[in-house]
Amino acid sequence: MRVAQENGSISEDIIRNAVSATEDGFLTLVRRSYGIKPLIAAMGSCCLVGVIWKGTLYIANLGDSRAVIGSVGRSNKIIAEQLTKEHNASKEEVRRELKSLHPEDSQIVVMKQGTWRIKGIIQVSRSIGDAYLKRPEFSFDPSFPRFHLPEPIRRPVLTAEPSICSRVLRPNDKFIIFASDGLWEHLTNQEAVEIVHTNPRTGIARRLLRAALNEAARKREMRYKDLQKIGKGIRRFFHDDITVVVVYIDHDLRCKNVTVPELSIKGFIDTVGPSNFRNLRGLE
Repeated sequence: MRVAQENGSISEDIIRNAVSATEDGFLTLVRRSYGIKPLIAAMGSCCLVGVIWKGTLYIANLGDSRAVIGSVGRSNKIIAEQLTKEHNASKEEVRRELKSLHPEDSQIVVMKQGTWRIKGIIQVSRSIGDAYLKRPEFSFDPSFPRFHLPEPIRRPVLTAEPSICSRVLRPNDKFIIFASDGLWEHLTNQEAVEIVHTNPRTGIARRLLRAALNEAARKREMRYKDLQKIGKGIRRFFHDDITVVVVYIDHDLRCKNVTVPELSIKGFIDTVGPSNFRNLRGLE
């Protein structure tokens, strides 16, 4: 974000470079730690970034997290529009892309236990980390059977190249939902925006989470309170981890160029503190 401060603007290239710097920084950490903590090479994460700058929304993503914007249409009906492209082997276009990039590898994408997986291990094709699928020097031997590959990779299987889009905000755009795939496994885009549109702002992310968990419980013919009693280690078999952030778009404040407090959200606790954007003007 230093470049954004120097230029006083945001662009797709700046966001792409920020994602690249994050990947490089994590791989540097892996190199330093691999000798004593080899499993760090198997750690990875999806990445979803949103920036609103002078009326334009920029979205970047790696993996299968999703950003959905809610806009009011005719008769005050809320309409969902998905802004992100998912990099998941369940998508036919992703499988085609992988096969075209690795024509010599018949095992680049395989069906395992009813799910398409890259090298039979992972579903997402783009991520931060997962160094063992990007750098041959971080490969695992058979003592780590979960991450061991019969044949070492010669070139990256996964990438950290984000999909980036930009969209000028319109007066009828009301909010954006940023969430990990754990939410979208149980709620459709339209269901999610209707929940946000018809409920108070306070606690809205928690309300979405509760709706997804209720649906996860229903699919297992359970009650929500019974799902809550299941231990963390076992819960993974019932639903994926879920992270949700809802950003409301206040067009009146945006048009008046009102300065808002800087906000950092960590561990579901809202705290105000300094950020790298503190000297930028026009960021909403």
